[in-house]
Amino acid sequence: MITFNGQNYALSDPFVLAAITAFAALILVIVLLFVSVRRTGRSARLAEDLARQMGGLGQAVQVLGTGQDQLSGGLRAVSDAAATSQTQVIGAMEARLNTVQTQMKDRLHDNAARTAQALAEMQERMKENLSGSAVKTTESLTKLQERLAVIDKAQTNIEKLSSDVIGLQDILSNKQTRGAFGEIQLHDIVSKALPKDSYTMQATLSNGKRPDCLIHLPNPPGPIVIDSKFPLEAYEALRGANNQHEEKEAKRNMRTSVRAHIKAISDKYIIEGETADGALMFLPSEAVYAELHANFPEVVREGFAARVWIVSPTTCMATLNTMRAILKDVRMREQAGAIRKELALLHGDVDRLGTRVESLDRHFNQASKDIGDIKISADKAGRRAKRLDEFDFDELEGTPANTPELIKPVEN
Repeated sequence: MITFNGQNYALSDPFVLAAITAFAALILVIVLLFVSVRRTGRSARLAEDLARQMGGLGQAVQVLGTGQDQLSGGLRAVSDAAATSQTQVIGAMEARLNTVQTQMKDRLHDNAARTAQALAEMQERMKENLSGSAVKTTESLTKLQERLAVIDKAQTNIEKLSSDVIGLQDILSNKQTRGAFGEIQLHDIVSKALPKDSYTMQATLSNGKRPDCLIHLPNPPGPIVIDSKFPLEAYEALRGANNQHEEKEAKRNMRTSVRAHIKAISDKYIIEGETADGALMFLPSEAVYAELHANFPEVVREGFAARVWIVSPTTCMATLNTMRAILKDVRMREQAGAIRKELALLHGDVDRLGTRVESLDRHFNQASKDIGDIKISADKAGRRAKRLDEFDFDELEGTPANTPELIKPVEN
């Protein structure tokens, strides 16, 4: 910045640059003049050139003074224009600032109002959400209490079931009670599948043996025996085997036990001429039945050869349903004669009913005809009574005695 006559001018201003250039030229001229003076002892031609240069320098100085005056005037004009422009800019900026301030106040006021409204709406929504959450929480707690009650009840049932399982284990640990368990299960299955008069529990055979159940099937095949067997010890030993030796020993015991049961049933309960030529061995455990058929097929085939068929609760029910169909068919055949007799009687009843219907129809037709004749006679009697009611007896006072009849009888 350069200060001149109380005014500040920037070095980048063109007028300032021109003034600086002129001043530098003036100094250069002075230096040259000084050099020229020192060299006055040189030739006259140099003096003349110096004079000419001095003259040109004077003109340049004169031009420089004129330019300086113009520069001074331009700087003043620039200073005045800058002051005026500054005043205008300051005024415009103040107006703009006032406008912006007003707009900012309005916007802040609007934003404050919107924020307050949004906060109010948010508060209302939070109240609704909290209220809904409280209701849902109450419902959830109620449902949780109900489920806890159900869980408590289930826990009670589980405890009861656990005690029942323990009791069942105690029952199955003894051979006699295990046999009674199988007999009870067999009785329950048979009683559900067959009518009461088609089986006998603990029936006594001619050889004095008493199987668990005897199904009274017709010949053939004849009465068939179902006896309950439960090789539980061998099965538990097989399931609990920890090595190959124990497993092999358990399988051997399993085969021995099942073969012994098959032989006992075949020898005791298959009697020629009294029972069927086969019998059923009932296993009251599906697991034992599945193990036997999966890993001991040769034992099952030996049972077939001995005419002893091994059944589980499921297969026993299916077999009994087949027997029930056989019993039903046999009883239908036994009742075939009675059915034919009843059909003949029913045919006679139908014929008599047809004859009586025809007779009743004839009676109805005769009654309908009689009713039609009665209606005709009633109509004729009504017409005669009407003619008599309309007859004028005053006109007949002067009529001779031999006057013919006025009303002719109408033939029916």
